[in-house]
Amino acid sequence: MVHIGSHATVTGGLATGGLAYADAVAAEVIQVFASNPRGWAASAGDPGQDARLRESGLPVFIHAPYLINLGASDQVTAAKSAQAVVHALRRGREIGARGVVVHAGSATGQDRDRALRQVAELLLPVLTALDEDDPDLLLEPMAGQGQMLCAHAAELGPYLDALERHPKAGVCLDTCHLFAAGHDLTKPGGVAETLAEVERAAGPDRVKLVHANDSQLGLGSKRDRHETIGKGEIGVEPFRELLSHPALKGVPFVVETPGGKSGHARDVALLKELRDA
Repeated sequence: MVHIGSHATVTGGLATGGLAYADAVAAEVIQVFASNPRGWAASAGDPGQDARLRESGLPVFIHAPYLINLGASDQVTAAKSAQAVVHALRRGREIGARGVVVHAGSATGQDRDRALRQVAELLLPVLTALDEDDPDLLLEPMAGQGQMLCAHAAELGPYLDALERHPKAGVCLDTCHLFAAGHDLTKPGGVAETLAEVERAAGPDRVKLVHANDSQLGLGSKRDRHETIGKGEIGVEPFRELLSHPALKGVPFVVETPGGKSGHARDVALLKELRDA
């Protein structure tokens, strides 16, 4: 079964807050921040909270901080980014997370080829150090604004090639990002066409998580503006197709839509209806 859930706030602790949030929105899976998403400070965590979350049996993913950019020409930023990835993976291991989502980054201040080489230099040692039971590192293609290293599905190929197709390097697809990058999920056959392109570029079974978000803006906007499912430019039907597509069999769906807890509860319920119909 495809598990459906949401990003969760964790006020009071990862387990206290995360499990309460999951219960409130009827989530079967959650995604959390294990440290400040807009800062470099690395949270030490709480062993008691970690154990409770790990032992709950609820599937959990971590979203790494937004500041991470492994393709940045500024070497301080690049080094801090690598350290933040290592920290997020460590925290993922401690809470039993299935994966750690990291934005694919952008080639700021340097050309694309050099940026991809730098990503490989920073990430390959990290990936190689992971054990089989450690969380996967899930690379999230972006909406396409600026010098993004990976937005269109085809760009997953060179990115993963740079990482030598390491088995611990997975993919997190965001439906809003795909639409903004130019993948028309709304046209007849658009979902199947997009997923076929993802599979050609990334290979089979590389997608480990889907961020299920509608888009405020139109196809190819190259802007990341999430909307409530069914209230944006993507609409409801593509999500029904995504949930039933063989390429995403067993892949969890997590909403990152507006509206806080009530909005997440509404979108989780809608996705469950589509899944179970």
